[in-house]
Amino acid sequence: MDDLCFLPATELARRLRAKELSAREVMRAHLARIERDNPRLNAIVTLDADGALAAAQRADDALARGAEPGPLHGLPVAHKDTVVTRGMRTTFGSPIFADFVPDVDAVIVERQRAAGAIAIGKTNVPEFAAGSQTFNPVFGATRNPYDLQKTCGGSSGGAAVALATGMVALADGTDVGGSLRNPANFCNVVGLRPSLGRVPAWPAENAWNPLSVPGPMGRTVGDVALLLSVLAGPDARAPQSIGGDGAIFREPLDTDVRGTRVAWSPTLGGLPVDRGVRNVVAAQRTVFEQLGCRVEDDEPNFSDADEIFVVLRGLLFAGYAPLIEKYGELVKETVRWNAGVGLALTGEQIVAADAARTRLFARTYAFFERYDYLVAPVNQVAPFSVDVPHPTAVDGVQMETYIDWMRSCSRITVTGHPAISVPAGFTPDGLPVGIQIVGRYRDERGLLRVAAAFEAATQIGSRRPPQLTG
Repeated sequence: MDDLCFLPATELARRLRAKELSAREVMRAHLARIERDNPRLNAIVTLDADGALAAAQRADDALARGAEPGPLHGLPVAHKDTVVTRGMRTTFGSPIFADFVPDVDAVIVERQRAAGAIAIGKTNVPEFAAGSQTFNPVFGATRNPYDLQKTCGGSSGGAAVALATGMVALADGTDVGGSLRNPANFCNVVGLRPSLGRVPAWPAENAWNPLSVPGPMGRTVGDVALLLSVLAGPDARAPQSIGGDGAIFREPLDTDVRGTRVAWSPTLGGLPVDRGVRNVVAAQRTVFEQLGCRVEDDEPNFSDADEIFVVLRGLLFAGYAPLIEKYGELVKETVRWNAGVGLALTGEQIVAADAARTRLFARTYAFFERYDYLVAPVNQVAPFSVDVPHPTAVDGVQMETYIDWMRSCSRITVTGHPAISVPAGFTPDGLPVGIQIVGRYRDERGLLRVAAAFEAATQIGSRRPPQLTG
């Protein structure tokens, strides 16, 4: 079972297409893994085992008839519980939607199914994906497989745990202020925030959302590239989606990065970072140097980045106002607070934030004319207690709100540039820490290339969580 469940998705897909494995035996192995470990981890919150097995049978039958298999043929996947799935419960982690069953699929669900993936269910999230700690009143908290008393991060926390423990081969998520990067970092897997529009977002309440992107998660960079190859590409229903055939991401990655110019930023503009995280990240600088990269201490000018994020996130959450008016305290307190921030904004503040973001993008774009990549911490803290909603202090500095401790991700979000979280090491007590690699605007291919080189040189992502037995 473990051999099948921890094979890279790229290799699993190859064996399935070659008929060395059947989709049924792969599915049975993953469902057995879920049955064994999910009760203690709470990563998968809606499970359709019978439907998944029936779909696996159909996949095997189609291959036997000579049908051309898709790139994800027979792979077990799970969808984030904020991503709508036709005929499968989607709760958004909210009691208001505890029994909601959509009648449409999100684009990323459509594309995975068309590529041959088999959905086993939904992965846990914080309520309305608000915050980087996965807990909600419908399903409770998801626990970190490296320490069951710690958080797995969020908001794509259930996805990261399901991957780290072999419950699925691939998983999807979304990212506003770090929700693909943070849980990957906390769970020793890989999460990619693509450029805005690389992966279409539909359906959406706000088709012009300036912050949120869907994206892929996997146990390896190659697996993330495989899923991105299916998710990427334009969709006429998503007006921000950008052109280009996603299949390019399935092409082999050249991991010779000699001569690459890397900017090294331990604090992303002076942010507080806990010592344990700083030490793990600092130790990886030599890896890039040994790969032949030219590494220099430098970073973009992040002036106004925090204020930009607060304003744009507030506007995003103001969209919850009708729900809050109707259901009141049934809506999570931090969502109500964030909506209040948005509703209190003035036109002058919004105009100023848009102008400041334009200047920030221009500065960052110019920065990447001097460098190929920026390397920095993903998180400012290591995984913390699962009973704590969010850190109130980082390295002795007080955090005023529930989003302040994630500025190491949100500062990158507002630059518009793609970023990936890759396993980088462990704290002395065995908790995962990742590094965040930021690439040039819309250059996900180059970003995957350097991430794969780092991954191959370190193999840190191959370390599995302690066995959950007994």
